[in-house]
Amino acid sequence: MSATPLRPSTAASNANAELSKEQLEEIREAFDLFDTDGSGTIDVRELRIAMRALGFEPRREELQKLISSVTSGSGCDASTGQLPSTGNVNPPSDVITFSQFVQIMKHKVSQRDSREEMLKAFVLFDTEGTGRISFQDLKRVAVELGENMTDAELQEMIDEADRDGDGEVSEEEFLRLMKKTSLY
Repeated sequence: MSATPLRPSTAASNANAELSKEQLEEIREAFDLFDTDGSGTIDVRELRIAMRALGFEPRREELQKLISSVTSGSGCDASTGQLPSTGNVNPPSDVITFSQFVQIMKHKVSQRDSREEMLKAFVLFDTEGTGRISFQDLKRVAVELGENMTDAELQEMIDEADRDGDGEVSEEEFLRLMKKTSLY
């Protein structure tokens, strides 16, 4: 088993997409590695380790939410790919099955794909690697794309995303805006 992160597939860029054959094989391999007794289940501690082996670092709260979502029968919302945000009446189980593990990993892969795509878009604006998009960066991209925008329109775009008022758009502000627009 390789300790390399589970690579996103282009097909998994939305939460409803299926995992690729290779991704499913990696997930099966990680699961089987920790299902030492062949019962078809792994416990919570093993789940965390298996997820780390696939390149994910889940926080304790996130892990509990993921487990609760698959053990309560609610799973991911088919229309949004999101896990339930409210607590369930049934406490999370001590073990999960392979199919529940696949549900969890499908959700995590779709989240990673979306964030990675947004970060790639950010880099297209931030060519100098400052971690910020300036007015000049936005203007350059608009010209490159053949967009005929006034300086006032470009400044309005910066102002819309610039939550801290420093005149530039940070990576965090960019990610927030992209999520808000539901482009990703």
